[in-house]
Amino acid sequence: MAVPIQIRASSLGELFDCPARWQAKHLIGLRLPISAASRLGTAVHAGTALFDQSRLDGNPLTADEAAGAVADVIQDKNEDVDWIEVSQKDAEKIAIPLHGLYCEKIAPKQNYVAVEALCDNLTITDIGITLTGTVDRVRITDDGLGIADLKTGKTAVAADGTVKTLGHAAQIGVYELLASHALAQDITAPAQIIGFQTGKTAKGQRVGTGEIYQAKDVLLDGEDGTPGLLRHASKIVHSGDFYGNPRSPLCAEK
Repeated sequence: MAVPIQIRASSLGELFDCPARWQAKHLIGLRLPISAASRLGTAVHAGTALFDQSRLDGNPLTADEAAGAVADVIQDKNEDVDWIEVSQKDAEKIAIPLHGLYCEKIAPKQNYVAVEALCDNLTITDIGITLTGTVDRVRITDDGLGIADLKTGKTAVAADGTVKTLGHAAQIGVYELLASHALAQDITAPAQIIGFQTGKTAKGQRVGTGEIYQAKDVLLDGEDGTPGLLRHASKIVHSGDFYGNPRSPLCAEK
């Protein structure tokens, strides 16, 4: 039996995109400075999580009060962030309004039971991998429990309010498995993507929601024996064949 290799849910897409980059980051521990876009996303996560958790705790903060967490993340001098493409000042001008839009338009419609839930490791012994990660939100819907995941980006929400869900199924499926394991309950509702459009102007700053149905199905082996994505991931990490993908946008010179 192979010794299980740990795979973070947030890294699964990267493993499929470029195994060589995944190995360098997650097995060898090589790091580049954090991108401004990534730091902006972390800041939005921090502020909205504080806002939502305060409501779960029965001591609700206002959007403005919770926005302090957004600024704290962006101004944190202990992190190595590459602010070339977006300055810290501009990042605040993007992240804080998006935080406010979420608190005003998205949060009131949600019924969360968990915020930033760190899930215990889920080991799948027959394929030798251990899944781990933090689920942004678990919510109650008419269809039962479902997860919600926050995504920031320049193309996260179209002008008509449509939220980009393509390419997220594998990661979202892992979150569904982790949430089900952590809560000891089935996750039966469609997964929700909460998108944050990180435009530099107010017109380009949008929030919205989209849904992904049966995301975890792509991870698991089919009834006809078709291998799921988790088996493919296991094959990569246990073979040691961490091949590169020169066509990956994240492996370009820039």
